[in-house]
Parts: sequence; structure tokens; C-alpha cells
Amino acid sequence: MIKTLRTIAGIGIVSEAPPAQDDTLRVREALQQEVLAVLGRALCIRQVDAGSCNGCELEIHALNNPIYNIEGLGIRFVASPRHADMLLVTGPVSRHMVTALRRTYDATPDPKLVVAVGNCGCDGGIFGAGYATVGGVAEVIPVDVAVPGCPPSPERLLQGILTAIRVPKPGADAT
Repeated sequence: MIKTLRTIAGIGIVSEAPPAQDDTLRVREALQQEVLAVLGRALCIRQVDAGSCNGCELEIHALNNPIYNIEGLGIRFVASPRHADMLLVTGPVSRHMVTALRRTYDATPDPKLVVAVGNCGCDGGIFGAGYATVGGVAEVIPVDVAVPGCPPSPERLLQGILTAIRVPKPGADAT
């Protein structure tokens, strides 16, 4: 054992030199700068469950974990639609949620964005339109971006959110 330790001490640490830094990998900083350039501040999202199975909500919650860390990009969730720039709506809209969803949409200040999440939010999914649901989110409020999947991955959700802020609103300047 002592002979092995002496050999290790005599040789020293043998490893490869660290790689040079690559600034093209600084995706997080670029995304944060883009969000701030478009909005001038953090993007505030109000998430609305219009009748989902909570599969999409689990993926939305994953956006806040240390792997995705969307708060580091300048995107955060808020409790009130009055403070929101975007509504992230999940689930087929149940008939009991139609009025609540419309009120939430009306309470969100203009200009507002709506992202329908999951197959159910996009077109009603396996539930479609029936006695309990009216179908997808677009049946109740205007949708800017639809993110399909059952449930969509956090990467797809982030992609949908970033796509929504890049979509010019009707009547807005295209500068």
C-alpha cells in the first residue's frame, strides 16, 4: 500500500488539459437577453388548469427545477392574471371552466399571449368536445401558440414559450 502511495505521489496528477471555452455554448445568456430585448423586463406567466389530468402541470413544474431554471432566463410564474403577460393553459376546457378561463383572459392586460399546452389544450385530446368539455383552449379564447404532446417535455414547453414571445401581435409594430 505504501509503495502504491509513493508511486502516486511521485507521478503526480495526470489528466488532460481543460478544453478552451466556447462562447457559442452560452445559450442561457442569449435567451435571457432575447427575453429582455423583446419585453424589456421579465416575462410573467399565469398558468391555468382548464381541466387537465395534471400531466402537463408536472412538466411545467419541471421548468423551475435546476436543470431548466427558467427564472434564470427572465421568465417567471405569477399568481394573478393581472400581473401576467402570458397565459399557459392546460387541459381540455371543461364546461365548468369556460367562464373562469374567459375571466382570466379578460383580466390579463394587453398585449397578452396565450399558449395552449398538451394535446388536450390544443384540440381537446382524447376527450374532444362532449358533455363535459368544449374541446381545446381555442374554442374559448384566442391561442397564439399550441404545444402538442401528452405531456410535452419541458424543452418543448420552453420552445413554445419562446416562440410565443417572438410572434408579433396583430396591430403591433414589427420593429
